[in-house]
Amino acid sequence: MSCPICAKPSEAAYRPFCSKRCADVDLAKWLGGGYAIPSDDPQDMEDAAQAVAEEERKPH
Repeated sequence: MSCPICAKPSEAAYRPFCSKRCADVDLAKWLGGGYAIPSDDPQDMEDAAQAVAEEERKPH
């Protein structure tokens, strides 16, 4: 099996990745929304707008 990030052979300690670096790159993509599937559903748009509005109201 090859690493899904860089295509090098995977290492057992980090499977399916080849290294901690590639595992961290993958995690950052998940956390940053890099794997999100775009949606044209109006309800999704409304939910996203509401989440942004709520986040903006929070004291920083």
